[in-house]
Amino acid sequence: MIKIITAKEFEAGRKIKKLINDKIAETVADIIADVISRGDAALREYTEKFDGCALRSFELAQADIDEAFNRLDPEFVAVMERAAKNIEDFHRGQVREGFEIKPSDGVVMGQRVIPLQRVGLYVPGGTAVYPSSVLMNVIPAKLAGVDEIIIVTPPSKNGEVSPGILAAAKIAGADRIFTIGGAQAVAALAYGTESVPRVDKITGPGNAYVAEAKRQVFGAVGIDMIAGPSDITVIADETANPVFVAADMLSQCEHGSDSPAILVTTSPGLAESVSEQLELQLKELEREKMAGAALRDHGMIIVTDSIDEAIEIANEIAPEHLEIALDNPMQYLGKIRNAGSVFLGHSTPEPLCDYFAGPNHTLPTDGTARFSSPLSVDDFVKRSSYTYYSEAALKAAAPDVIRFANEEGLTAHALSVSRRTDKDY
Repeated sequence: MIKIITAKEFEAGRKIKKLINDKIAETVADIIADVISRGDAALREYTEKFDGCALRSFELAQADIDEAFNRLDPEFVAVMERAAKNIEDFHRGQVREGFEIKPSDGVVMGQRVIPLQRVGLYVPGGTAVYPSSVLMNVIPAKLAGVDEIIIVTPPSKNGEVSPGILAAAKIAGADRIFTIGGAQAVAALAYGTESVPRVDKITGPGNAYVAEAKRQVFGAVGIDMIAGPSDITVIADETANPVFVAADMLSQCEHGSDSPAILVTTSPGLAESVSEQLELQLKELEREKMAGAALRDHGMIIVTDSIDEAIEIANEIAPEHLEIALDNPMQYLGKIRNAGSVFLGHSTPEPLCDYFAGPNHTLPTDGTARFSSPLSVDDFVKRSSYTYYSEAALKAAAPDVIRFANEEGLTAHALSVSRRTDKDY
């Protein structure tokens, strides 16, 4: 079912993917334009068309959220509360403060770290609901000091939202929840409607239409990233347990039929054992068909001559999730340059951090870990610099500024300084 290839065959087969689906892009553009033009009326029509329910009001009342929280299994609530604490503890270390320096007499410069005023979080609904995504997005935003956190999530056919999502929102501290989904929800957050306020930034995962909508509204509003299919790469040698490796690969394949799962190993024996385990364990999954398609079309096992070669390949793949299933994983951590999140050793499966450990599970996909980072507190703040020069300090710096401006041919820039320092003015 899964291909077993050499490192040379992997390099020869690398292709550049087309990231934009023209048909999806056109559909999304039409939806965005319609929401901008008709506001809530468009949202109602799309909710009835795509979600199968007619809503009079999009926003949930606090009483509805409290009721859902109270009827949820208390044991699951307790699990979410423990996870929330772990997530908060980890992300608290990301909180930054501004700075101020006085490099010379009469000069003061600094940087302020300013929370965003309002952010919108997209939470998927439908066949899969993710309370964990609520915790992973809302908690960093709260730590950043965001004034207002809004959640949008698709309703079921009877207009309800998963109690797990609502409970997670209450635990994490979200301010408002709207029952809208899809590209129309992204458009509403980006541009505002009669009911939905415009936000400064949109975060959170979604399907291809949501991802495309985020791409199209970027610029009018900030976004965290354009997420593609979830993926995992495992670096392993003969010390790894093939049962564990196969289970971890399948944990990502069940996200969707386009989710890559890759094993890079120095052991041909492990490669064969993992291949056998994948076939055996696949039959146990509720999403067998979806995970099987992912393995068949996007999965592979790459056999290398050394761990260093395996690491080179992993850095080229730049996976969302990277497991280092070796006895001495810390020895290799410093060599990992491109990965969204790294899971070290035989007892650290990727799902541990999906839900509970603390590091964020909103990660760069599609190889974008080469240049981007996991969601963090930094995503919910902006930085603004400030400068003060006394009259004497400006006079001392003026010749250099004027020379620089004249070299660039920007004489008005030069005059802005010289008119303050030249005695003729």
